[in-house]
Formats: sequence, structure tokens, C-alpha cells
Amino acid sequence: MSEVIGLVLPFFGLIFMGFVVARITRQPLEALGWMTTFIVYVALPALFFQLLAKTPFERLTEWGYISGAVFSTFVIFMLMFTASCIRGRGEIAESTIKGLASAYGNIGYMGPGLALLAFGEEAAVPVALIFCFENIMHFTVAPMMMALAGDEPRSPMSVALDVVKKIAFHPFIVATAIGVLAAYVEFRPPLPVERFLEYLSRAAAPCALFAMGVTLALRPLKRVPHEMVPIALLKLILHPLLCYVVLSWVGNFEPVWLFSAMLMAALPTATNVFVIAQQYGVWVERASASVLVTTCLSVLTVTGLLYAIQHGILPPDLFP
Repeated sequence: MSEVIGLVLPFFGLIFMGFVVARITRQPLEALGWMTTFIVYVALPALFFQLLAKTPFERLTEWGYISGAVFSTFVIFMLMFTASCIRGRGEIAESTIKGLASAYGNIGYMGPGLALLAFGEEAAVPVALIFCFENIMHFTVAPMMMALAGDEPRSPMSVALDVVKKIAFHPFIVATAIGVLAAYVEFRPPLPVERFLEYLSRAAAPCALFAMGVTLALRPLKRVPHEMVPIALLKLILHPLLCYVVLSWVGNFEPVWLFSAMLMAALPTATNVFVIAQQYGVWVERASASVLVTTCLSVLTVTGLLYAIQHGILPPDLFP
């Protein structure tokens, strides 16, 4: 257990440090802007490119793996969306945000850093694949469902064009595509460029986790809504378990790939859910609460998952 605690303590410690510093300094949320820009547009894209470019191209086309992981996430979204629609008598917009809170994990900020720390560089490829294809799903589902709810004032063509732009020009996805292309042509950047990318890559996880702590501190939780219980259970418990079962059934993947997908599924609600809720003016405060609550609870659930993986409690394949 001490090994697992030693693994997650620096990770969650950075989030806690960002939280404490933000509380002490009392800087406005806008002060985080340039750090966020550095993380999203520079550091994490450099990390994705560097790791993918070194990977044999055939490892980047595991369509069974991609389909299984994305399907698991979509099922979790639909479970919460359907239950909320039934309870709310067809309230699509609010149900969409609840579904995202239950299925959209923090796979951008937390995913790469924790997976690489837990499983080494072999986890880079599955993490990048999951990030790209799950974000494509989320970027497509959110505006589509809001359009169905009538909360999207633009025409269907305008919505579709915006979705394509978000997917095509997202820095992480662009960096991943370039990394895959580099792997295909077996391109290796010159040594100075390689060192520069490595320098940027090392800054990605610490900066992202610190920024996450700051964000949580500057969005205080006034009360815990009753919806947090099913959201936390779906996001932190059922999502990784479903991913485990589906990927074990779909194919015989390497343990690092299977457990990387489980870890990505076990991550707390992404801050992007709050951003989407704010964009449409739907369920905003509770979306913020879901990020904070699931992040705090994930200290226990993610630690428990890593303990189960490290000590062989979870077999690497349920259906050998």
C-alpha cells in the first residue's frame, strides 16, 4: 500500500497545493489564463507528439480497443441521461450535462500524468487514443443534444460546422494526428528539437494538476446536491468496471493498455463539463459541484484502483 500511496501522493499533492495557494493568494480565476494556455496549447500537445512519434505505427490502429473504451463511456452517459430524462419528464438540456458529468472524465489534465506515472511510457499510446476519440464523442454529443433541447440558437449546419472545427483544431487532437503521421513516416526530430519537446513535456503534468487545484479552489461548493451520489457512483465506480468488462470481452489487450483504459475511466468529472454548462446556462453550479466532489472522492477510488492493479487483485483479462 505504501508504494501506491507514494505513487498518488505527489499527483494529488499538486492538486492540493494549487488549491491551498489559490486560497492564500486570492487571485481571480482570470489570472490562471496564461498557464491554461501554456498547458493546452504547448505542454500537453508536446507530450502527446513526443510519445506517439516514437511508437510503431501498427500500435496506433487498435480499433477494437478504441471502440470498447468509447462504447463504455457512451453507455455511462446514456444511463444518466435516460434516468434524468425520465425523472425530469424530458428535460434534455439538464440531462445532457448530468450525463457528461457522469461520463466525461478529466482525461486531459489528469489522465496523461497519472497513467505515465503509474504504468510508464507504454501507457502513452492508449491514453492518447482514448483522449482523442472520447473527446470527439463529447464534442459531438453536447451541441447535438443541446440543439435537440432547443437551447442551441444556431442552425443545424452552423452547429455541425462548429463541432467539426472543435474536433479538427483542438490542440491535443492536432498534436496526436501529427504524432501519428510522424510514427507512420518514422520521422525523428533533430536532437535540439527533441530536447525542447522533452523539456515542455515534463512541465505538462505538474502545471496541469496545479491549475486544476486552483480552479477547484476558486469555485467554492456551497452545498452537495443530491444528484452527486449517482454521478459519483457512475463516474468513479461503474465506469471503470464497465470499461474493464467490455475491453476484456472485446479482445486480448496488453495489461498496460487495459489498465490504462480503466484508469482513464476512473478519473473524476472533467472541468470541461462546467465550461459546457456555463456556455449553455444549464445546471452550472451543480456541474461545478460535480467536478469538486468527484475529484475529492477520486483520491480514495483511484488509490484503491491502483492498489488492486499493483497487487494483482484485478486479472489483466476477465475472459482469457
